[in-house]
Parts: sequence; C-alpha cells; structure tokens
Amino acid sequence: MIFTDRRDAGRRLARQVRRQVHDEDVVVVALPRGGVPVAFEVAQELGAPLDVIVVRKLGMPYQPEYGFGAIGEGGVRILNPRISRMGQLTPREIEAVEKAERAELRQRTRRFRGTRQPVELAGRTVLVVDDGVATGGTVRAACQVVRARGADRVILAVPVGPPDVIADLREAADEVICLHTPPSLYGIGAWYHDFTQTTDAEVLALLDQATASLDDHPGVPLDADPPAETSEVWVRTGSAQLPGLLTVPDRPAGLTVFAHGSGSSRHSPRNKYVAAVLHEAGLATLLFDLLTPAEEIERANVFDIELLAGRLVQATAWLRAQPATARLPISYFGASTGAAAALWAAGEQGDQIAAVVSRGGRPDLAGPRLPAVEAATLLIVGGDDRAVLDLNRQAMRDLRCDSRLEIVPGAGHLFEEPGALEVVAELACDWFTSYSGHSAPSGAS
Repeated sequence: MIFTDRRDAGRRLARQVRRQVHDEDVVVVALPRGGVPVAFEVAQELGAPLDVIVVRKLGMPYQPEYGFGAIGEGGVRILNPRISRMGQLTPREIEAVEKAERAELRQRTRRFRGTRQPVELAGRTVLVVDDGVATGGTVRAACQVVRARGADRVILAVPVGPPDVIADLREAADEVICLHTPPSLYGIGAWYHDFTQTTDAEVLALLDQATASLDDHPGVPLDADPPAETSEVWVRTGSAQLPGLLTVPDRPAGLTVFAHGSGSSRHSPRNKYVAAVLHEAGLATLLFDLLTPAEEIERANVFDIELLAGRLVQATAWLRAQPATARLPISYFGASTGAAAALWAAGEQGDQIAAVVSRGGRPDLAGPRLPAVEAATLLIVGGDDRAVLDLNRQAMRDLRCDSRLEIVPGAGHLFEEPGALEVVAELACDWFTSYSGHSAPSGAS
C-alpha cells in the first residue's frame, strides 16, 4: 500500500477510524510536524477538534531511543521506575535528561501552538495521529501524556508501521489502528510517493483551517444513533470494583454481558457497535472492564482466563441483585481471550446462562471446561483468520451443548473489513433473541 502524500494517507485513515468510533466525544491530536496533515483529514471526517500533542521522550543517556519516561505540556511528567532501576539511573542523570528535554518541549510548544490554548482532553476519546511509526517511542509517549491529561479512551491511528512495533503499542493505547504493516519498513517515507517535509507554516495553517471549519460546522453526527439510556455503573467483584456501562431498554427480553479481549476495555468500539444492534432488538447489555488499571499493568492477568471468568461469574451475580436486571435471562458475548473467559464462566454456571457468542475467540483457552458448557454457543470466525479458525473447529468437537460455527468470508481477526462487523452483529442478535425465551434461573429476585 503506497500513499500519494500525507493528505491521501489521512483520508484513507479517516475512513477506517470512522468505522471504529461511534457516538463518542472525540478529539484528534497530531504529532507535529508530519502528523498534522494526516490528522487534519481525520478530524475533518469526524467533525472533531484538531490539536497538536507536543511531547518529549525521556531517553537513556547512553541509549536515547530507549525511553524511561515522557514529558508533555502542562507539566505532565511520566516516569517508569522499573526501567530507571534496570538502567541504574541516578537522580542526577534523570534530572539532566529531563532538563534538556523540558527546554526543547518549551521551544516546540511555542513554535506549534503560539497563543492557542490546548483542547481539553479530560473525559474524552482522544485519537493520537502520526504519519507513521518506526520504533514507536514518540507515539507511545504521546499516548501516555494524553492519558495523564485525563483522556477517557486513547486510540492510536497511523497509516503505516512495522507489525512488531504496532503489536507492542497495543499496551500504550486502548485501540491501535494501522492501515499497512509491512514486514520490512525501510523507513516511513518509502510508503509515500510524496514525503516532502511538512513546514511550521503548514502546521499552523492547517490548525487554523481546522478551527475555522469546526466553527462553521460545529457538529457532524457519527454513524450510530444514541442507544437506549446508558448508565455508568460500578460492578463489585470480590475485592475489586470495576467500571461498566449498563444499558436497559424498555421491557428488555434478555441481557448480554460483554467480555472484551486482551488490550481492550468497556470502550471497545466493535463491542459497542454490536451492543447498539442488540439494543434495537430489545436486549439489555453490560460492558465492563474485567481488570482494574493496577491489574492490567501485570500482563499475565490479561491472559489469566480463570481470573477473567471469575469476574464474569461475579458480574452475573451482581446483575441478578439489581432490580432492573434481576429476572432477565443472561447471555455472554466474548471476543478473543474474552470468549474463553465467557465459555469458562458459562461452564461453571450450568443452565443459568442462556447463550454464548464468540467473536474471533480463543475457545481453546477454556480447555477442559468446554464439555461443561450448557449454554447454546455460536462461534463466529473470519474466513481469513486461519489459525483461530482451526482452533474453533477443534473446540467444536469438545462442546456438548447446542453449538454452531459461522465463518465470515474474507474477514480477518478483528472483522475490520467493510460489512464484516455488521454480519457479526446480525448473527449475534439472531442467536441471542432465539435463546432469550429462557427464563431466569429459579431463585433470581
């Protein structure tokens, strides 16, 4: 995939980003200079404000590309004590690096922002955009800084980057969107016909144009209409309290609990899209975080299926104690590792769970629990997701419940292809409504 120039890359990226963002309060921030023309096109497509994100990575004195922290506007300072200890950095060395980078940060901020005030990020979905990534250090720092400034959800969006770096960046952002991941990058400019350096004047002109455009057209509606009223809730699961989004339409026929995959959260745009389709069919939904922020730092927890399944079981018990959901038949929708957790949890609860739908899931990670699943189970896999498709076929042999495998032709693991997610949502909706007639288990109140 070769881009004509940065504006062309931005237009292509905008189309992909639009499919991932539904009914969210979005701000687009660009890394200057090269990221600004790309981000301008994204902001125009979304009708969102555009700003620059001026950051400086704090690199090891002897290996500057290896960062131990980052600094940003407004005095934001983020340090990774573990890396500092590994590098045996002294307080004086840390202070010297930060002093030099702070001076450069002030100079760049004056150059790119002038008297313009930063756009407020707190509580919003923030799209961090650059013209590509090579090592990923600067965009990682940008993601850390916008999160420290209060962003509710961070999405990194770039036209091109190496696959290993893009995979690593999923730890820094809630969502990573990259159009092209060539095995050999050779440099970002190799993927543009025109990679002429963006000037300071162009940056300032695009920021002014974006502001004027937003003033003329203050709101551009996104694709999805607002669903039934959604409440922010806290789900108590043992010693942890986990944030969630509970939506209960009028006279709901059932309730679906979403179990997100590794690196995602209750804000997963794909899960939110599926949830919106379920709302239209009269089904309630709960999207909640399976781990606390402190637990997410320990990457082993993200793949601890037994722990995640336990959280689902506890969330189900919490729902049965809420007046609005106490008597609703409950089903699970799991993605990736979340599908394994959903099947594990269903296996522990017998006929208390009406149905399970797995999107691009890893049912094999539920292993010996599969034969215990009584809930009707639908496995949805992309036709091009061959490794996961084989794992789902193997899991089908271990399931003893009503089950079906649906293959979406031409779709990959994330169902990002045009129309693929819509097929997933329709299949899931049909499956859940077919089994929503199951009554709530006796004793529910």
